[in-house]
Amino acid sequence: MKDIMQKIIEFRDERGWAAYHNEKDLAISISLEANELLENFQWRNSEEAVAESKQNIKAEMADVFIYLLQLAEKMNVDLEEEAFKKMGNNALKYPVNKG
Repeated sequence: MKDIMQKIIEFRDERGWAAYHNEKDLAISISLEANELLENFQWRNSEEAVAESKQNIKAEMADVFIYLLQLAEKMNVDLEEEAFKKMGNNALKYPVNKG
């Protein structure tokens, strides 16, 4: 995770974009990119969307990921740690039904 984070931050800094990457605007960008991801599925079933737009779906997924990592960096959040915490909470909230 550190390697990709370093590459993203280098890319941003080389272009002088850090001043524009505040928490609010990064959160907005995540939402906008997630909506662009959704557009690939509009009016199609999942199989059709993936068959017709897989490359674009992958690119939009990467955009969401990149903005999310930038927001995590800006807020000093360890996303891996937070994901494990969330999964632990989800396991308590939604236990496996073995009945």
